[in-house]
Amino acid sequence: MFIKMINPLKANRGFFNGSIVDLFMKKIIFICSALLMVIFAKGASQDTIAFVHDPVMAYENGTYYVYSTGENITEMTSTDRCHWTIHRGGLLHTIPVWTHRIPDFKNHIWAPDVIHWHGKWWMAYSCSSFGVNTSAIGLLQAKSLGQNVWKDKGMIIESKSSDHYNAIDPNFVIDDHNHPWLVFGSFWDGIQLVPLNGKMHVMKDAKLLTIARRYAHIPDSIVNPTSAHAGSNAIEAPFVFKHNGWYYLFVSWDYCCRGLKSNYRVVVGRSRQIYGPYLDKNGRKMSQGGGSLVIKGDKKEFEAVGHCAVYHLKNGDIFICHGYSIPRGGASILLQRHIKWDKGGWPILKL
Repeated sequence: MFIKMINPLKANRGFFNGSIVDLFMKKIIFICSALLMVIFAKGASQDTIAFVHDPVMAYENGTYYVYSTGENITEMTSTDRCHWTIHRGGLLHTIPVWTHRIPDFKNHIWAPDVIHWHGKWWMAYSCSSFGVNTSAIGLLQAKSLGQNVWKDKGMIIESKSSDHYNAIDPNFVIDDHNHPWLVFGSFWDGIQLVPLNGKMHVMKDAKLLTIARRYAHIPDSIVNPTSAHAGSNAIEAPFVFKHNGWYYLFVSWDYCCRGLKSNYRVVVGRSRQIYGPYLDKNGRKMSQGGGSLVIKGDKKEFEAVGHCAVYHLKNGDIFICHGYSIPRGGASILLQRHIKWDKGGWPILKL
């Protein structure tokens, strides 16, 4: 059974103009997405279509975990990455009190990231609301994914309306010296990088570094069709993956969250240093609008694809993201592809 709908939105980005009609549609979308989760949970062992938005993956004791945007953070598990069990109620049972400082935020949490470091699981997640950059990235810690007991570790970083960045879409990166970093950002001035301490909080006196933008100089003809506030620097969802001595920075360009009107795509650049500069295949700096295409919608199965994550598994490297399914009316579903690295060291996705 399939319900044609637009999947829960990763709505940072001011992708709606805030009208009464938009607010009504948001409520309808959230109600439909909650209904969809219940329907699929009842027959979870038979579910081969994973409806997700902004997915990340982890592996522990024979089980794959996928976390994604949704109420209380959507969680699903699988032993084969083909059949998925959706866990009702989401990951968090109690929303931390400190999140009340974020205007209009309740429990619809965006774009988590998860990593195992120093014997513990760490999860970052995004708290925000439509069309603004009054946002924050929260931190959770757990001993085991299977036990599913997460402790609130407060806020990693926040952004205010006066800031040039948006504190959402986090990704943890551990450098070659075993030091943690956070890469994040959406629209505004693009993708930001900041060093973290051993407790996964921003280091004292650390400064943000902008490592990627959609355009070097935004042309006057480029106008954000979805937001009067976020600007036209349409880049977000960073993910850094280490491979063969390089740091690869994957980012999503253009617009998500619009169903079959989405034109999301993923591009990549790389650097020998965590702090860049990240260059594409043609030597263009990502901080000046560079980026080499990794994947875009094929206009047959997927109208658009984006917000990716990349992992090294026993059987090779894997790329995951969400795609807006054409056969399912623009619903957002999990897409998985194996990675082949070409002679130049650039990723090629295998069908």
